[in-house]
Amino acid sequence: MEARKIDCHTWSIEDGFVRAFLIEGKEKAVLLDTCASSCEAPEIAAKLTDKPIQLVNTHADRDHIKGNSLFPVAFMHDAETVNYYNINKAEGKTETLDDMQKIDLGERILLVILIPGHTPGSIALLDMKNGYLFPGDSVQDGDIYMFGIMRDFNAYIHSLKKLLKFRDRITKIFPSHGTCPLSPLFISSLAEQAELCINGMLEKEEILLPDGRKVLRAKAEGASFLVEK
Repeated sequence: MEARKIDCHTWSIEDGFVRAFLIEGKEKAVLLDTCASSCEAPEIAAKLTDKPIQLVNTHADRDHIKGNSLFPVAFMHDAETVNYYNINKAEGKTETLDDMQKIDLGERILLVILIPGHTPGSIALLDMKNGYLFPGDSVQDGDIYMFGIMRDFNAYIHSLKKLLKFRDRITKIFPSHGTCPLSPLFISSLAEQAELCINGMLEKEEILLPDGRKVLRAKAEGASFLVEK
């Protein structure tokens, strides 16, 4: 794993597949997710900042919570605890983050935006000082997983439209997968493509996932949606 500097108080922590983020303020820092392949993300974060670190999860899919056990508590939206405890059998204490809640890091405020669809309690964080948006898996230019019991495509489209309301406040998008950063214009394009997908207007191909499941990949402009076969 390696840390990449975004600015003097923001880093991405990369494991080659997924990325976490360290977001530092004057008084404390947030580690956003803990990656998939090891428990190194929290250790790397602790070397980058001398501030107390609060763990926040964009959502609770396995590739985002590997190092959660190194923290006394993980902060996430209540709707995500079903995924965390029941689907992924995680342990440990969780605390609630509410939609439109503000996390004050000291002269740097992160706004919590609930964006269900990819999972029930997916959230984005908006850095209100710099205009950075951290949307987890919901906004990216890779494969967006929209199959299985935790996914809701209608809710996902609604969430993209919700993010569009913040477009004038977003300067850059820092997703958990794929190209990083992305332009704020990518959200409107993704919303349009998602509408085409749910209306059956995108070309689909069958693919085999590493775990043996067969799904359909709907090819969109700049991204793709993985949906039920």
